[in-house]
Amino acid sequence: MKSVPHQLAFSLLIGLCGCSLLNGNSGGEGGSDTAGGVLPSADRPPLMRLGDSRVGASSLKVIQACEQRLGLAAEDVQLAHPTNFGERKSRDSWGRELQVKPMVIVLHETVINEPQALGLFKTNHPDDDQQVSYHMIIGRDGRRVRIVPDQKRAYGSGMSAFGDVTMRDRPGSVGSINNIALHISLVTPSDGRGDADGHSGYTNAQYKSLAQQVLLWQATFGIPITRLTTHAAVDRSRSRYDPRSFRWDRFDAHYNDAAELCGLNQFNNEQAGP
Repeated sequence: MKSVPHQLAFSLLIGLCGCSLLNGNSGGEGGSDTAGGVLPSADRPPLMRLGDSRVGASSLKVIQACEQRLGLAAEDVQLAHPTNFGERKSRDSWGRELQVKPMVIVLHETVINEPQALGLFKTNHPDDDQQVSYHMIIGRDGRRVRIVPDQKRAYGSGMSAFGDVTMRDRPGSVGSINNIALHISLVTPSDGRGDADGHSGYTNAQYKSLAQQVLLWQATFGIPITRLTTHAAVDRSRSRYDPRSFRWDRFDAHYNDAAELCGLNQFNNEQAGP
């Protein structure tokens, strides 16, 4: 396939799938503006906090046993340049305590091909408006490619919210859920490397690896299936609609198999909320 010039590739990835141009963080619902001992003030946005998921994380022993049962190959580690990810912030500019544990999983697609995406993530981007990353991408062959450690904040969703929940961590910032999100992206097929409404879709290997990785993240952090979402669903800029042509029925089949094999059906809570 013809290579796409770097600037065009960058524009496609940013303009469609929306790897975050903003280093925003995320919060949750039901929080108090007095968290951290800071009194309410008219010049501060409300402090939001996501409620208890009501499902606990699994032990390391259980998670390791699940990985063995699934027969997962090791991750292909291709870490992003340090400018393209950051720390999950524990406090905002007003001194209020923020949620930092991953609580939401967001699905994306790369739009550009895998080598171009990896090259983009590994490029030094000193300017905030060019910093991009996911925690992981899933290759067309199902390979799990590690881009950002789970403990770090990837720049995957700029102006975003999970339901009503978002976070503005400093004056003038745009609300984002990056501080509590895990971002995972499917490599787009060759006929989808543009801004068309859809494409030929993702491979069976991609759906299988995605479902298995989602389950592992759920077990690690105690995330119910109702907190698995898409970039299109959390975007508040009204400009993102990935992952295009995603088939939930194909994902669900692999997810149910993996959950049954690992004995982790408690994360498939089959309800609209926690």
